[in-house]
Amino acid sequence: MDKHTDFSKRVSVHDVENEWQASPMAGVERKLLDRLGDEMARATTIVRYAPESHFSAHTHTGGEEFIVLDGVFQDEHGDYPAGSYVRNPPTSSHTPRSDEGCTIFVKLWQYDMDDRTFVRTDMHKMGAVSEANRPGVKVTPLFEDEREFVRLETLSPGVETEIVAEGGAEFLVLAGSFHEEGETFTERSWFRVPVGYVAKLKAGEDGAKIWVKTGHLNYVVRP
Repeated sequence: MDKHTDFSKRVSVHDVENEWQASPMAGVERKLLDRLGDEMARATTIVRYAPESHFSAHTHTGGEEFIVLDGVFQDEHGDYPAGSYVRNPPTSSHTPRSDEGCTIFVKLWQYDMDDRTFVRTDMHKMGAVSEANRPGVKVTPLFEDEREFVRLETLSPGVETEIVAEGGAEFLVLAGSFHEEGETFTERSWFRVPVGYVAKLKAGEDGAKIWVKTGHLNYVVRP
């Protein structure tokens, strides 16, 4: 089931307009943001686990990246509260569950297939660095390699800033809001722009915390 597969276009999905859909596992629902492929797909999704729900043990052949948005996500490697950022590289495996329920933002099959780097961190406990050429913007680096740069950007209220998406860019609002091209993005709104796009963001009156990934759209392939 393909969705938003034209990576040459600007695309956005607002959480309040996106309906939950049942997944193959009882108690687990999802909101599809983009998807390239069928049974095995390059996908970006918001997934909700009901309390005491779980997935069967499985291997992430193409890797998995996720943020815990609320609740606590769990597997045999640990418990991950809201604010956790996790990268499980290609060939890794686990048995996910949530005793109390949780919601996660998850990306599948979007790795360098030779990558074997695990990342398991709490964004709330990481420091932020002010951007010298972007007043009012602080950056918390989460992951970087030759293909992509993943970070948390914190915008002060009313700040205007630009992100030049040389390799494309993707945004998820974690808190607050921003405006771009006359469109308002609030909590859990998702936004993807093509290679070469210049995203001109203006933070709302409460500022914004935004997960940002750049560079990765140079490497889009169907699994």
